Formats: sequence, structure tokens, C-alpha cells
Amino acid sequence: MQLPYIKQWRRVEPRAGAVAASENERAMSLAQELRRDVVMLSEHIGTRGVHSPKAYRLAREFLVSCLQRAGHVVKQHEYDEDGVTCANLEVVIEGDNPRALVVGAHYDSVENCPAANDNASGVAGILALARRLHGVKPKHTIRLVLFANEEPPYFNLNAMGSQIYARACKARADELVGMICLETIGCFLHESGSQNWPSGIAGLVLPTTGDFISFVGDTSSRGFIKRCAEVFGERAEVPLLAGAVPASVAPMVVWSDHRGFNESGYEAFMVTDTAPLRYKHYHQPTDTHEKLDYMTMARVMMGVERVVRAVAVRPTLTIS
Repeated sequence: MQLPYIKQWRRVEPRAGAVAASENERAMSLAQELRRDVVMLSEHIGTRGVHSPKAYRLAREFLVSCLQRAGHVVKQHEYDEDGVTCANLEVVIEGDNPRALVVGAHYDSVENCPAANDNASGVAGILALARRLHGVKPKHTIRLVLFANEEPPYFNLNAMGSQIYARACKARADELVGMICLETIGCFLHESGSQNWPSGIAGLVLPTTGDFISFVGDTSSRGFIKRCAEVFGERAEVPLLAGAVPASVAPMVVWSDHRGFNESGYEAFMVTDTAPLRYKHYHQPTDTHEKLDYMTMARVMMGVERVVRAVAVRPTLTIS
């Protein structure tokens, strides 16, 4: 077993002048884009999943349309669950090297929850990447995937869309650089004591203010987490906490779609605001779009895009 890894990066003060102004304009534009997609999924479509099949279908149609308008061909990997046709939605940006980076997020919700943060926020992030990566010719193939059925009653079961996708990767012997999961990326709080932690990692020195984004996963993905965090942290416009902790000690570190990739032998982690550890509306009817901090989300996604480009487009990282 690899040793745990914990490192924090403070926010890097923005550069002055025209470059800073241009980046701020980019962030403002991206924030509006993220908000628009979150509002569509959480307010206009609402609760979406096998428990709400009509809304689930509408969400799928909306997402396919967004990806197609961004210039991509969308693969719809269908499977039946409890009498409902479900689908993982995949965009493949072919690279010179078939070894692929997967970036994904789940688009279903728990029942009776609009799910703005969990996980329309992550889905909006994937759509933003799709728009910004169209037309690039990466070294490593990039796969952007929107997963079905992450939430209960399928959570941590074989019927999770990400589990099905990861097992298919393993069965084909696909080579992956790694997998990055976007999971609840919209809540940022600035009050002392706003961040909680599970008892399993209580001995670590960790922040008590919920104003950071986290790159977190099991120690089996320590190297991938560390390399990606260093890229984000170099120009962090949002404080970053990166951690690789044994899932046996802190099970929450694999509570999302990256888990199936770990179980299939791939390195993977989630980008998260830590969800229930700071967001009191987690899995509640009150998880609505106006609760989210879209400017901070935008700065997070600008950093994630830098990571994707460093890993796959013009690699500046040594990938094992």
C-alpha cells in the first residue's frame, strides 16, 4: 500500500495588467455558462433518474444536444435498469496515442432533489470542457463521459454507469492515463468552522474553512493525484487540498464515479467541494441553483482545463 499524501496550495494572487483582465473576463463568461447549464438541469428538468424516467430522458436529450452543438459526435452506451433505458454519454477526442484520459461526471440525481450541486455542477463542468476542447489534437486521446446511475439505489453497485464503463475498459484492456471525476464542485464557504471531516482522518491537519477545492482519492492513485494537483496548484485561483488516503480508513474518498476505475486497476480521483462535509443541502430538496458560487466554479474549471491540457493535449507531466 502506498503512503497517504496530503498537500495544500494557497490561492495564487492574480497577475496584474491585461493578462489578469483577460482571465477575469474568461472566468465571468464561463461562470454565466456554468450557471445556465446548472439552471437547465436542476430547475427546468429537475429530479432525474430511473425514479423520474421522463426527466431522465429530457436530461439525456439536453446533454446530447449540448455536446453535438459543441461539435462532437456523441456515443450513447445504453443499458436497461429496472425497466428504464439508461445511457452513458461519451465524447472521444482522438489523440496521436490511444492511451486515454477519461474525465467524467454523473448526470442523475437522488429522488425529490433538483441536484444543482450534486451533480449538475459537475455535468456543467464537462460541457464546458467539451466546448473548449473541440478542435484540439491531443497527444493522448481524451474521453469526456457523462455517467448514468451514480446515486442510490445504484450507488456502489454494479449497475452504476461508471462501473459498467470502467469494466468495459478493463475487458478491452484499454490503456488509460487516468480518470478525473467531477463531483459536486459548486459550494464554497468563507466562515471559520464551515468545513467538517470524517473521523477516520481526524488526526491530519486539515482546513476548517470550506473555501477550497479538493483532488481526492485512494492511495492507489497517489501518483496521478500528486501530478495533477501540482499543475492546478501552480496557478491556483482557488485554494486546493490534494489528498490520497486509504479508502479502508476514509471510505468517502471513493464515494463517486472514480471508484469503479480504481476497482478495474486504473488511477482515478475526484475533484470535489467535499459535498456533505460542507454543503448542508446535499441530497435535499433545497439543493437549488442559487446556492452555488459560479465564479469560483469557473476558476476551478479553468484549472481543471489546464490539468487536462497538461496531461493529454501537450503533456508536461510524466505519466507512469
